[in-house]
Amino acid sequence: MEAVNTKLQVRDLAYIGLFAALMAVCAWISIPVPPPLIPFTLQTMGVFLAVGLLGGKRGTIAVLVYILLGAVGAPVFAGFRGGMGSLTGLAGGYILGFLFTALVMWAMERLPGRRTWVLGASMVLGLAVCYAFGTVWYMAVYAQRGESTTLGAVLAVCVAPFLIPDGVKIALALLLTSRLKPHIK
Repeated sequence: MEAVNTKLQVRDLAYIGLFAALMAVCAWISIPVPPPLIPFTLQTMGVFLAVGLLGGKRGTIAVLVYILLGAVGAPVFAGFRGGMGSLTGLAGGYILGFLFTALVMWAMERLPGRRTWVLGASMVLGLAVCYAFGTVWYMAVYAQRGESTTLGAVLAVCVAPFLIPDGVKIALALLLTSRLKPHIK
């Protein structure tokens, strides 16, 4: 049995960098809201496009590169923010949740395949995992600050307002993926 070449080629690295940059641009396209609310951005669509167009491995690496760029201080997050403070703050769990979204999408790509309905289902499931991780994180940071909140209050503020916009982002990402996939190697 022949070994599979798992090395990343220069083209792969270029795509990974391009999609990390695309996620940053998607983060900058936002509707700012006062804290402790989470801003509306296109970041999730950038994650969906990265994994949908590049595949699980390259897409997940692009998401990781994006998060690491922000962690070291590059202003790639919403509001042109970066640094560990962005990741350890109230919205940090949702940003870190993007990595879990990508991993879920990659797993579903490996198991049921790359059909459009599977990709759509993986986006929905990945988004649910991101919501769950981000919500738990939000509550933990809130509690650490000595303030109290309820799960219902956090869901009402951090998840419910995003359901319809994120559904639209999934539909757009599926449409763009189906149109652009033939052009990406």
